[in-house]
Amino acid sequence: LLLFLPERSNLAGVRHILLVLSGKGGVGKSTISTELALSLRHSGKKVGILDVDLCGPSIPRMFRVQDNDVHQCDSGWVPVFVDQDKSISLMSIGFLLEKPDDAVVWRGPKKNALIKQFVADVAWGDLDFLIVDTPPGTSDEHISTVEALRPYKPLGAILVTTPQAVSVGDVRRELTFCKKTGLRVLGIVENMSGFVCPHCSECTNIFSKGGGEELAKHAGVPFLGSVPLDPQLSQSLEEGRDFIQEFPKSSAFPALTHIAQQILDGTLQQSS
Repeated sequence: LLLFLPERSNLAGVRHILLVLSGKGGVGKSTISTELALSLRHSGKKVGILDVDLCGPSIPRMFRVQDNDVHQCDSGWVPVFVDQDKSISLMSIGFLLEKPDDAVVWRGPKKNALIKQFVADVAWGDLDFLIVDTPPGTSDEHISTVEALRPYKPLGAILVTTPQAVSVGDVRRELTFCKKTGLRVLGIVENMSGFVCPHCSECTNIFSKGGGEELAKHAGVPFLGSVPLDPQLSQSLEEGRDFIQEFPKSSAFPALTHIAQQILDGTLQQSS
């Protein structure tokens, strides 16, 4: 008698899936995804980042692994590890392009097929969190991502905005997207919320203040916190210094630690 057992899914060892969304480009989704991964790693968690921003894959560069290649194993693609103890792993189209400047000039169906392949064919192993960094908007790539992940019951979405009204308006559309696709909103993060002077540590609100908190209150979803702009952290990235080492010294670190803790508290409540 032959028993046909279902194949073990590559996401079977992933405990929690988080999506990072925004209705707008340039609000720092990839930065928040990276900083959140580092904060969760700081709490002793194993984290993966799936970069589904096919036209602007910036995650590999943030971790200085853009020249790495993706290898195959029996169960699919092996993600790229960024540290010795393999506590952060990445998958991105950036690793699959022949030249870093290659543009992904694809129609929707081809993009959607790759997203499904990313969800099914990356051998993540055991992870506490998989963070999915998405492109801006509410288009077919987002629908494909949510549909492909639905069987694995994602924990929910974190929405990133900057303080200005224009950005907040675009993120409001993302809330509608989450409602329509049945994706739980874990909360809103206001990024670039003031600039911390490296000399006197005073925080100046360059754009404006409080738009993210106002939106969260209006939408009835948690406000997870405000993350200041840290030019020193940006500079360390530009100069190719080690982001993992630099991050705990950043003025953004306390805010991200607080956001990560709220997510951890929520997952502990869920599993108890």
